[in-house]
Amino acid sequence: MPQVYVAHLQNGRFHEMLFERACQWGLIIASAILFSASVVLTIFWSLSMSAMGGMAMLGGWTMSMMWMGMPGQTWPGAATLFLGMWVVMMVAMMFPSLVPMLLRYRQNVCETGRTCLGLLAVLVGLGYFFVWSAFGLTVYLMGVTLAMLEMQVPALSRAIPMVAGAIILMAGAFQFTPWKARHLSCCRVSLSCGHPLPASVGTAWRHGLRLGVHCGICCAGLVAILLVIGVMDLRAMAIVALAITAERLSAAGERIARFFGAVIAGTGIFLIARATGVG
Repeated sequence: MPQVYVAHLQNGRFHEMLFERACQWGLIIASAILFSASVVLTIFWSLSMSAMGGMAMLGGWTMSMMWMGMPGQTWPGAATLFLGMWVVMMVAMMFPSLVPMLLRYRQNVCETGRTCLGLLAVLVGLGYFFVWSAFGLTVYLMGVTLAMLEMQVPALSRAIPMVAGAIILMAGAFQFTPWKARHLSCCRVSLSCGHPLPASVGTAWRHGLRLGVHCGICCAGLVAILLVIGVMDLRAMAIVALAITAERLSAAGERIARFFGAVIAGTGIFLIARATGVG
């Protein structure tokens, strides 16, 4: 009997291990499909926005139609469209660094309720992107307000190239700050920590919100660059996504963050010089 019991126990653990491995691969495959779909949609929307062009502004720059709205479009409709594009874009940019966090979350959840780990991981992801959605709505409101001011105040429109250079310079400097390092460390700890987490809906949701807040603050400078250059600019999105993924997943994450910071700050100085006619 003892030998039969041990064999049965070992067989049960083997099947449990196979089931867990299958669930992990299921999460990876589902994430890959979602990521691929978001990339395709982002490219489509980006090309559509580029085809529509924009409004030439004083100061030699062009305002995107995204901030002006389409003819006959209501404010709620314009906000909903922007928020949809924003969330899809964030999925495309953030998923490569988020998926390892979701896999680590599954490993850290307590044994209780293992059968619902997939749903809990989905809830973590929803909480994470809920934070980014709130950030996107704030960005839209600020962008529309600024666009209205730029069209009404010529001096502000002329100053935009200089302001853009200053924002990029500050975004580069932010990469060297202790605040950046602290929140980047929190993101990286989420990939490596081993302490268990309760298998509960509330804990999963709060964990996703916490990851979203840390990631949002950590990415503030990089996202600011994206907003300055063009929120649907494919080249800018690719570079920002590469920087975000590299500084989270690489063992030399903080050094990579500072490297990108130096490049960004140099770009900001160049843009300021060009705007003032020095360059």
